[in-house]
Amino acid sequence: MNPLLELTDVSKVYRGRGREVTALRSFSLQLAEGEFVAVRGPSGCGKSTLLMIAGGMMRPTTGAVRFGDQDLYQSSGSTRSRVRADEVGFVFQLFHLAPYLNVVENVLLPQMSGKVRVENARDKAMALIESIGLKDRLRHKPSQLSAGERQRVALARALFKNPKLILADEPTGSLDPENAAHIVQSLKEFQSNGGSVLFVTHGALAEEAPSRTIQLAER
Repeated sequence: MNPLLELTDVSKVYRGRGREVTALRSFSLQLAEGEFVAVRGPSGCGKSTLLMIAGGMMRPTTGAVRFGDQDLYQSSGSTRSRVRADEVGFVFQLFHLAPYLNVVENVLLPQMSGKVRVENARDKAMALIESIGLKDRLRHKPSQLSAGERQRVALARALFKNPKLILADEPTGSLDPENAAHIVQSLKEFQSNGGSVLFVTHGALAEEAPSRTIQLAER
């Protein structure tokens, strides 16, 4: 079986003003459907760069990225946009919620923006919000939520479109242990339903959380 996501000798080098900065050096990974892979490493070792490249948002300097049967960076920009919109959910450490929208609207944002079409969208959003324990926060704006609650909303938004893959960038980095455990458990449930997770972190995860863990060395 072909992997869902495959990165082969991927590097990212920034050049300017007569100098080079290597953000990621010769990284390879195969991620199968239904697999939860954690990439651990210190701050500044290229974890966020890795996820941007894996999600079709940043062209690598060298190497190749395949998602299913698509070579992402040999494909058109519209193809990469479709993959991001339909197949990949992103969860970031800083949440990236729309500050002027409430909880329901933030979860529904992919539908509202026209990027995806989900049947019975509001019912699905409400079910996700209930599953993350925020049924009593439906009309709250992000500024009225704790960090843990905001991250739960961000995760619900990522899950809303039924992606094949969740890319999680330090999603527990600013959370207390209870909320961090809630996020990891939700990702495990997503995995148990056939989804794949690529989770980058500089911290520790419960040993039973990922299928496997890769250590990313400092540059």
